[in-house]
Amino acid sequence: MAKEKKLVQSITSRDEDFAQWYTDVVREAKLCDYSGVKGCLNYLPNGYAIWENIQSDLDKRFKDTGVENVYLPVLIPESLLQKEKDHIEGFAPEVAWVTHGGAEPLQERFCIRPTSETLFCDVWSKTVQSYRDLPKVWNQWCSVLRWEKTTRPFLRSREFLWQEGHTIHATYEEAEERTKLMWKVYKDFVEENLAIPVVAGRKTESEKFAGAQDTYTIEALMHDGQALQSATSHFFGNSFPDAFDIKYADKNNELHSVYETSWGLSTRIIGAIIMVHGDDSGLVLPPRIAPVQTRVIPIAQIKKVFSIRQMNFLTLLIKPDIARRSMIPKRVRDGNSVSRRCSESRLVSRSDQKISKTVRLLLCAEIQERRSLWQSMRLQRNSVKSLRRSRQTFMRKQKRSLMTTSVLR
Repeated sequence: MAKEKKLVQSITSRDEDFAQWYTDVVREAKLCDYSGVKGCLNYLPNGYAIWENIQSDLDKRFKDTGVENVYLPVLIPESLLQKEKDHIEGFAPEVAWVTHGGAEPLQERFCIRPTSETLFCDVWSKTVQSYRDLPKVWNQWCSVLRWEKTTRPFLRSREFLWQEGHTIHATYEEAEERTKLMWKVYKDFVEENLAIPVVAGRKTESEKFAGAQDTYTIEALMHDGQALQSATSHFFGNSFPDAFDIKYADKNNELHSVYETSWGLSTRIIGAIIMVHGDDSGLVLPPRIAPVQTRVIPIAQIKKVFSIRQMNFLTLLIKPDIARRSMIPKRVRDGNSVSRRCSESRLVSRSDQKISKTVRLLLCAEIQERRSLWQSMRLQRNSVKSLRRSRQTFMRKQKRSLMTTSVLR
């Protein structure tokens, strides 16, 4: 069997070199390209449009569960980040620091947001006082910066787009329920809208998020059986809130700790889409998030014989300018006077009215023909049903008769 010809010759075969195939697909689809900063990407219109569609659908799903959108600063003071030791230890190798403001050195270093748990806790420590202030269910769409050593478009870059949700609750059970709810939201979205099979479960102690008590994940399955972490939902318990002294007074005016959750999905999911659905001809997108939509409209071939009168009507429809001109007398067409133009305008208006009337007549005739055809088909269908019922009734009677005969014997 002859080998099928590739539609895009500049894309390396996936079986030959998977890493190069991935890079070629991203380049040929014009999803992104590298910027002047190593490890950072320029999101091109095609790539950003996919992210916008993902964001639009996911944001609606979030809001259906009671989530509110906010936005917090990109800079985090070092003193704020140091409040949760396990958290800062997990992110320390990836943090980028701002040390100067203009030409002046800063009194305190600021890290560029790798994640925003500390910022949210700082806000809540100042605003949450009573049980009436709970729960807080917030989300922000933003970018984060992590100083990765090795990078690849969408899968791992130093700056990337994502959403991060953060919530605090009065009880352990309520926070745990929210953690699992958002985990399910991600799973449903990836399976239903992105058509990607996933394995969902809880991370091991060594793999869970820095500072989290439990981490729930969905791992997208690639064509070769390997898994790619695509979204996570974390249950922090009260470790973060206690570090920031977030307390609330209950109905009896007694102070209690709150329980926190965090959950996120990033542009890494675009990389998963490429690897799951792409082929040797390039990018393939699920229709629900594709920026460009295509519709295939079947057109039936109907052979129909028109009468001479109908053909005249069709001539008016196809060539209205010729038809109008043929309706205008020669004496009016000659010359270029004002009266000639006025007369011609009136005649053109009348001819347009005649053409419109002709169109209505043709449509009415077509509707009548289709209606009569539909009625005849319905009668035929009813006749077939009636014959089937009669046959079934006859067979039942025959069966009963045979059974009665055998009993009598």
